[in-house]
Amino acid sequence: MLPIHERLAELWTIRGGRHLTGEEQADFEHCLAVNAMHVRQLANLHNLSLAASMAGDVEWQHEICRRLEKLSGLPPGSPQI
Repeated sequence: MLPIHERLAELWTIRGGRHLTGEEQADFEHCLAVNAMHVRQLANLHNLSLAASMAGDVEWQHEICRRLEKLSGLPPGSPQI
């Protein structure tokens, strides 16, 4: 789980009991945007993995799997990706 998901869950819980402050609302929206970016990156890599599999390119598929492993637990845009 990414730290961004922990913060998103925290803000969601707070929101259930009271209105978020302006800063919390901005943080909530930022978390949603980062989560969407992360999900898009994962979906793209899964699609590329399927394409590599269909093309029979094992080396490319292994590279994509390495990228998926690196992406797990890292925020989108991490320099390690």
